[in-house]
Amino acid sequence: AVAGSYAYVADQCRGLRVVDVSIPDNPTEIGSYDTPGSAQEVETMGKYVYVADWGSLRVVDISSPPNPTGVGFYETPGSTVGVTTEGSLAYVADYDAGLRVVDISNHAEPTEVGFYDTPGEAWGVAVAGGYAYVADCWSGLRVVDVTTPANPTEVGFYDTPGTARNAAVTGDYVYVADGSSLRVMDVSTPANPA
Repeated sequence: AVAGSYAYVADQCRGLRVVDVSIPDNPTEIGSYDTPGSAQEVETMGKYVYVADWGSLRVVDISSPPNPTGVGFYETPGSTVGVTTEGSLAYVADYDAGLRVVDISNHAEPTEVGFYDTPGEAWGVAVAGGYAYVADCWSGLRVVDVTTPANPTEVGFYDTPGTARNAAVTGDYVYVADGSSLRVMDVSTPANPA
């Protein structure tokens, strides 16, 4: 994830790496934070990064990029592999434990407020317009209504031909990394992605 002149890299067993990219042809590592698990994905919001750390969501203060500091965490029931944020909530793709909705308003003590156990293995998640789009491996793209965070509800799905590993949303389109292909989904009707 990139914020300002820095890239924050999930480096699996080496944790979070902070790279100065102000000179694009000469990126330089300036800091790191050794997460206890295996850093899978990073999301930035303000002066914090959220790390999907294979079993937990880690909250790291990056107000001083050379010195990232862990400030809180939430142990998930599954294997945390993906994360995105919106407002005071983090949406966690928790592999075998589906989609988890975590309140991050208290960075020191994130707490789960709701979940939806997807039928497959939740690898990635994107959120927009009250919907979470979950890349659910062999179960394709799942569309989950998260307007009531305590009670996420699936409203539609598209069974992609490959293994859905991650998703990004912009406007009425969701882009799904689906094994060896990129799938572009029209989600203007969330109950019927096409």
